[in-house]
Amino acid sequence: MRAFKITACVPSQTRIRTQRELQNTFFTKVVAYENWFREQQRIMKMGGKILKVELTTGRPGTNTGLL
Repeated sequence: MRAFKITACVPSQTRIRTQRELQNTFFTKVVAYENWFREQQRIMKMGGKILKVELTTGRPGTNTGLL
């Protein structure tokens, strides 16, 4: 199956001590080729940034671990 392995960084949803403090969450996951645009829009709407994209094979939605 054609898929993308993406590494992204999104701001944490939880408040730390004040609203000004942000904690970023880095994740890597496999996204199906057909769902790439939807996943890209979801990350951007959350205020995240896509760091790396690679072509790969594997199961869609698999979280490949934290960096």
